[in-house]
Amino acid sequence: MTRDADLTPADDLPTDPDLVESDPAESNPQPQAPRPRTPRRVVAAIAAGGALGGPARYGLGLAFPTAPHTFPATTFAINITGSFVLALLMVFILDVWPPNAYVRPFFCVGFLGAYTTFSTWMVDTDRLLAAGAYGTAAANVFLSLAAGIAATSLGLSLGRGIAAWRGKRRRHLEHPAPASVLALSTEQS
Repeated sequence: MTRDADLTPADDLPTDPDLVESDPAESNPQPQAPRPRTPRRVVAAIAAGGALGGPARYGLGLAFPTAPHTFPATTFAINITGSFVLALLMVFILDVWPPNAYVRPFFCVGFLGAYTTFSTWMVDTDRLLAAGAYGTAAANVFLSLAAGIAATSLGLSLGRGIAAWRGKRRRHLEHPAPASVLALSTEQS
């Protein structure tokens, strides 16, 4: 039997098994150094983003309510736009903008984490199933997945295209064409 298969409530188990380094040959695992704490300013950036993203989603739900037992178009639109914006932002944050410790936590984790909603998507699906709207529930699940992937792909493609255009433009501004090439191109015009 393996060591874990034979556990009883009296066994001394770590609260977080990821923080314990265990060697199967050892009977007493050695604790690892604790992970570094997330800086308070990063947590504050996440909280501030979430404080804006949640009300934004709630406001859209109030402004564009969905009738009971129909396709939840508002939740669908919120999740799809969130997928698109998240993908686009990630390209900008990683490839275009200068490094910043607070942009990703604020926008991606905080704002968009609170703006998009997996739980409402599933609650909407559950309500449709309970009402017997099986086709609409299935459409909600599968269309949301397909559209989310498509929106993410579009956001990544658009972001990468913008990043490539900016890189090409920057190289052109740093290394303009020689005067002989410019003169040749104006003579042909």
